[in-house]
Amino acid sequence: MVRIRKILRLDDTTLRLGGVGDNWHMSWANDDKQYVGLCDGSGWPGMPQADYNSRMYSIVGDPPRPVFEYLADYPNLLNNPKTRECSRYYNFGILALDGHIYQFLTTPNHPFNEPAPMFVGAKLIYSPDNGRTWRNQDGSSPVRWESWDERSKSNMVFFEEPGHAFSLLTVLQMGKNYRHNTDGYVYVYAPNGNTEGTMNQLVMLRIPRDRILDRRAYEFFAGRSPKEKANWSCRVEDRSVVHTFPSGWVNQHVHPYAWHPSVVYCAPLGLYLMTSWGMGCSPTGHWFGKPSYLGFWTAAQPWGPWTQVHEETAWTPAGDDGARAYQPQIAPKWMAEDGLSFWLVWTDFQDVQCRGKPYYSFNAQKVGVVLE
Repeated sequence: MVRIRKILRLDDTTLRLGGVGDNWHMSWANDDKQYVGLCDGSGWPGMPQADYNSRMYSIVGDPPRPVFEYLADYPNLLNNPKTRECSRYYNFGILALDGHIYQFLTTPNHPFNEPAPMFVGAKLIYSPDNGRTWRNQDGSSPVRWESWDERSKSNMVFFEEPGHAFSLLTVLQMGKNYRHNTDGYVYVYAPNGNTEGTMNQLVMLRIPRDRILDRRAYEFFAGRSPKEKANWSCRVEDRSVVHTFPSGWVNQHVHPYAWHPSVVYCAPLGLYLMTSWGMGCSPTGHWFGKPSYLGFWTAAQPWGPWTQVHEETAWTPAGDDGARAYQPQIAPKWMAEDGLSFWLVWTDFQDVQCRGKPYYSFNAQKVGVVLE
């Protein structure tokens, strides 16, 4: 089995690719485009601008000059800060498969400016034609953005699950059009809750690739056998922790937000590669008080066990000590044919705060892989 000895972030390759927004979960479709989600921003210059709560774009080409495209028919989801119609849905987990795009949108319990906000569920929408039209999970259209009081288990794929698990979803990426998958399942990861001790626990589920819209088909990781095979259960209550990240990196104020991973299958090396981040908290428990934690892990199976191959307790891309980087994403298309390098995408909170100054939210940096 191939083993990775270390990961090298190549600061001299750093690209500032613009865009106003954050998070950037991506999937590589059969049309050779990457489809990417934006949260809380207005997108790129030259496109229709608005205060989007969530939006989707496509990416054509590769670094250093990828092209971002506006998807005109994506259902508008706007923030109106003067009302409760803000911070409603965040488009994190995404999968491009056989001309469809599936998107899991995380929802909190109420707007972030109200007491004790936290993530409590997720809505599933999809496009049957690579982003030209969009539907609700039940196949109806147009897409409905349920108000706070309308959300329930009947219209959310996850809602108020035990411990608020499976709210912040990440879909395992397995190459163009999921082509490296061989067992017929889509794998999805999430923090196990919203608190220190649960948010740094990783849980997971699997779905038959032809039943993504059918919540009854979801099976939850329920532990490993002595031979490292996974056990699965149809009951979310039977979930087991697949990996535990370091403690001390979950904020107590604003809304808890950390340990939301990005996971890809690196086909040339035959390994699963995961990156995740922990919130650099201030002494009072507020977010972005210091640089974030960054780690990389590898595994032979989607359910691990996961072995850490890189750790930074002060993640400062491009050597910037003021960086407050978060949500690292491994771009699934931007991986070298030999698997020995890939591109990491992230957002920097200090840029998010610099209104009126140059704003570079979609940041990318090449990462080298050294084998044992």
